[in-house]
Amino acid sequence: MNSISRNLSSVTDHLLFRIQNSIFTSRQLQQIHAHILTNVHLDSNPLLLDFLSSCFRSQKFDYALVFLQNLPKPNSSLWNSVIRVSIESGFSQEFMGFYNIMLRQNIAPDTTTFSMILRSCAALSSTELGEAFHCQILKVGFEFDLFLQTGLLDFYSKIGNLGSAKRLFTEMPARDVVAQNAMISALCKHGYINDARKLFDEMPVRISSSWNTMMTCYCKLGDMNSARSIFDCNPVKDVVSWNAMIDGYCKSDQLMAAEELFDRMGSAKNTVTWNTMISGYAQYREFSKAVSTFQQMQAENVKPTEVTMASLLSACAHLGALDLGSWIHTYIRRRNFKIDFVLGNALIDMYCKCGILEAALDVFHRLSVKNVYCWNSIIVGLGMHGFGREAISAFVEMNKGSIKPDGVTFVGLLSGCSHSGLVSEGRQYFSEMHQVYEVEPGIEHYGCMIDLLGRAGFLQEALELIEAMPMKPNMVAWGSLLRACQIHKDTKLSEKVTKHLLELDPDDGGNYVFLSNIYASSNRWDDVEKCRKLMIEKGVRKTPGCSSIEVDNVVHEFVVGDNSHPQYIQINAFLDKIAKELRALGHEPDMASVLHDIEEEEKESAVRYHSERIAVAFGLMNTPQGKPIRVVKNLRACSDCHAALKLISRLYKREIIVRDRSRFHHFRDGSCSCKDYW
Repeated sequence: MNSISRNLSSVTDHLLFRIQNSIFTSRQLQQIHAHILTNVHLDSNPLLLDFLSSCFRSQKFDYALVFLQNLPKPNSSLWNSVIRVSIESGFSQEFMGFYNIMLRQNIAPDTTTFSMILRSCAALSSTELGEAFHCQILKVGFEFDLFLQTGLLDFYSKIGNLGSAKRLFTEMPARDVVAQNAMISALCKHGYINDARKLFDEMPVRISSSWNTMMTCYCKLGDMNSARSIFDCNPVKDVVSWNAMIDGYCKSDQLMAAEELFDRMGSAKNTVTWNTMISGYAQYREFSKAVSTFQQMQAENVKPTEVTMASLLSACAHLGALDLGSWIHTYIRRRNFKIDFVLGNALIDMYCKCGILEAALDVFHRLSVKNVYCWNSIIVGLGMHGFGREAISAFVEMNKGSIKPDGVTFVGLLSGCSHSGLVSEGRQYFSEMHQVYEVEPGIEHYGCMIDLLGRAGFLQEALELIEAMPMKPNMVAWGSLLRACQIHKDTKLSEKVTKHLLELDPDDGGNYVFLSNIYASSNRWDDVEKCRKLMIEKGVRKTPGCSSIEVDNVVHEFVVGDNSHPQYIQINAFLDKIAKELRALGHEPDMASVLHDIEEEEKESAVRYHSERIAVAFGLMNTPQGKPIRVVKNLRACSDCHAALKLISRLYKREIIVRDRSRFHHFRDGSCSCKDYW
């Protein structure tokens, strides 16, 4: 602190610079206080307020009180500013101490004082305190002050007392547009949309916020037709109007309508507009569009915010766009964004889903505050990478930190046990969920346990668990058991399970594919043909495999049979070359997943052009030697591709990381991190 004392100038501006945004100890505050008393005029409100703000940042409330009490003439303006600072600093409950001392020093509160206190009471849901201040307002003669009447109306609305809000509005001798807007908002909040619309239609004068209030109410209800009608009639549209409509469309899953307005805004867009559109794309899994919108935002020199970063990291996570995600992390650090648990969680999730567990753990350990979402992300990430025991260790550490686990925690924990074959541990945590941690098992937890038991070969126990579930088994539960039946080649149980799946959803093409695979594996080609005809009659199709890979910050997507990629011919030729090299290494294609009774050569060709192999071939062709290849696939990798990718990693001396629908596979030097257990 001595260095601070030496460097403080008697010039007020310099002192302001030193105090702003700093956190001090009690000793440091005393030294600055002394410097103010000896070098600065005590009527310099901006300086005094900044000093008091530093007391709040340093959580030295008693010192702030002492400072104020010893000022010779602290006026009401300064006291009001102190109350405002206490509220804005997140210490709303502290304002009463300042208010009481203000009264003891015979400084009368004014309308500004009461307005700020009412806002704080509304934010804290302090019903009794707010009502007490209503009495104070009447006592000092401010009962007809329009500004305070509107503040009281807003207070009663926010604490849920619509009756008092209505009574205040009715008794107001004069109602300006602000009061009318507040009443419309109160009515909408409590579901009286027709009354709100009637009041809106009766308003003699409407400003932009009037239109926006009514429009936002319709947006929150999901009534986008009425919202659009208000928007189109609004003669004074501002950026808030456009943003509210775009947000409403995004939340109503009407992205095309949101895009139409977004494009029409032109240069009127602000940061909120861009954030809303990026968040909308990320929310509805239009991740490529989220990334391209951000790139457009950058091109137009609009500065992103923490909200932008979090939404974009979510898109990168789902796309597996590591290069862009890493660039965003660098951007966050370079621009000194605060990595709180929101941004931290987004970074952890991105690195986990892009296959860089070390980076995810580094972000996790650097967080000073970790909430349940951060712990969940790291537990889920460890599990999906096959580190079941490490996921359990993280869970144990989470409990030591007094963080209460939730349902997502146990999904990550149980799926981690499933991917690592930790049957006894999975059984233990599943039984402890309700008994020890008071988390009621949901259908997703039963699905994890069925998957765990089935993978380990306990098919009968998995079936018994399905039959004992307190809720009706869904597609995930039966589907997990079906995959286990295929792994352990239990044809009889497979057929029974598949029929359950077809009863649940007769239009899901995946169910017919599973059944066809069962028949094909037993050479029951007549039954395969019947299954195919049934699919044609019902108009159902198999979900096509789709794999994506990021190269030079561009995400390339590949679907089987799609020849639209500009390197389509070269990729196919390279795949044929790879197939010959694999045969030379002794690889025999596993064609069990091919549905039709076709010639062996055609079957081999069918598995050769699966989407993950196309993406890997593209990566080998377009990335420098030694760089890892990262692929994201929408379906579970088939056994033949899994075997082939192990050999390709050895043949081309590349690490290949594939994230399929279930987990991560890290292929290195001819082996996979899953140890062929997936």
